[in-house]
Amino acid sequence: MGVFYDEISIQTNGEVDIIDITSDVQSLVSKSKIKDGIVCVFVPGSTGTITTIEYEPGLMSDLPRALEKIAPKGIYYNHHETWHDDNGHSHVRASLMGPSATFPIKKGKLVHGTWQQVVFVEFDTRPRDRNIVVQIVGE
Repeated sequence: MGVFYDEISIQTNGEVDIIDITSDVQSLVSKSKIKDGIVCVFVPGSTGTITTIEYEPGLMSDLPRALEKIAPKGIYYNHHETWHDDNGHSHVRASLMGPSATFPIKKGKLVHGTWQQVVFVEFDTRPRDRNIVVQIVGE
C-alpha cells in the first residue's frame, strides 16, 4: 500500500469562480504511479469547496443562482460581527458543500463520469491563491 501527497495551486477570481481541476488531479494520479486506490481532493480553508459538476456554461450560471437562494449574499450573518469582512454567506455555502471529495482510481485513471468534472468553487468575496491538497492511497 502506497501513499502519495501533492498540491494543486490555483488563483481564483473570487465569488463563485468555478475552476475545472480534473486534468490536474489526473496528472497527480499518474505521477503517483498508484494504479488502484482512492484519491482525496481537499481544500484547506472555510470558504471554498471541492465538488463535481458538468462543466458547461448553463451549469456555471445555474449553480451560483441556486446557491444565492440557499445562502443569499445580501442578508445579515452573525459572522460579519466577528471579522467585519461581509462574507458570512461564503462560509455557509462552503459548509453546506464541504471541503473535499474522494474518487476511485482504477488502472491508473481517475474514475468519473463522461460529463462529470472535478471542480473547485471559490465562495470568498475576493480573489484568492489556493493550494488544493491531493492525497492518494493505493497500490
